[in-house]
Amino acid sequence: MRITLISLDNWGFNEHIAITLKQDGHDVHHIDFNKIQYKYPNPFHKIYNFILKSFFRKNLKTMHFGKKIIKNLEEIGELQDVILVIKGDFIDVESVKKLKKYGKKTIAYFNDNTKRCPKIIQVIPHFDEVFSFEKEDCKKYNLNFATNWIYNSSSDNNNNNNNVDITYQVFNIISKDGRLPILSKIANNLELNNINYKIFVYHKKNKKKTKTIEYINEYISLSEVEQYINKSQVLLDVNRKGQNGLTFRVFESIGLRKKLITTNSDIINYDFYNPNNILVIDEKKPNIPPSFFETEYENIPDKIFRKYTLEGWIENVVYNSKTKFN
Repeated sequence: MRITLISLDNWGFNEHIAITLKQDGHDVHHIDFNKIQYKYPNPFHKIYNFILKSFFRKNLKTMHFGKKIIKNLEEIGELQDVILVIKGDFIDVESVKKLKKYGKKTIAYFNDNTKRCPKIIQVIPHFDEVFSFEKEDCKKYNLNFATNWIYNSSSDNNNNNNNVDITYQVFNIISKDGRLPILSKIANNLELNNINYKIFVYHKKNKKKTKTIEYINEYISLSEVEQYINKSQVLLDVNRKGQNGLTFRVFESIGLRKKLITTNSDIINYDFYNPNNILVIDEKKPNIPPSFFETEYENIPDKIFRKYTLEGWIENVVYNSKTKFN
């Protein structure tokens, strides 16, 4: 098949989709609009854009993304069998409508929810099929359900990475947002229990190091993040308020057979949940007992593991994209 992947790949997760599709023998193009730059020509355009966003639900930046994407599709010059779009709410609606001209089938996947990103609602009607990792959005808007995926492992569920030296007991990296107060409470509890950890918070205008958290103002590459993950015994996941969809941190832990600490209580409803492997904590009063680190990770069944691999994700979303979430 001829497949074009269009995504805002700011962390590098989506490139793994393109690679896997190519390995499956498809003719694949990846348009990563995170690499498309936009600058206001002058201060007037910044004011004009504020008016557009406030009163007309338009945005010069997303319109610029859309124009560049359409131009790229025109340059490919062949009708695509599938156009798969991740984070399509970062593209203006008019450009999303035009995608149908270049593909037999258009599919959207969102790993944000409509409460945090209401523009998702505007573009949903203009795709042939839409997937979301948020159960509530699937129910409310009649979308297909798909989680994020394991990108950092083969399908071998027995790969336990025993050859990697462990430096940190707990690792986490997030962007600075409303989760920061919760993260600080967790870090304080780790300190109290003498648990070794490494926590990064990304913010482009802030670079400092507190007693518990290290701030960074440049993205750490996915390969470097993987190095920290490999050197850590347990991964920490802090979900955003009002978001129940599972983050990539969850699937990194599954892929590398590492334990997980999470504030997302909905994780207990998934078929891979095992209380030995996953500690659900109260974000208001987090308590991480040292005993959690004393037992070994227990493998999940191969059939369940396979479902969450990138291959399983592609089968669900690209090859067999019909199942609704019940």
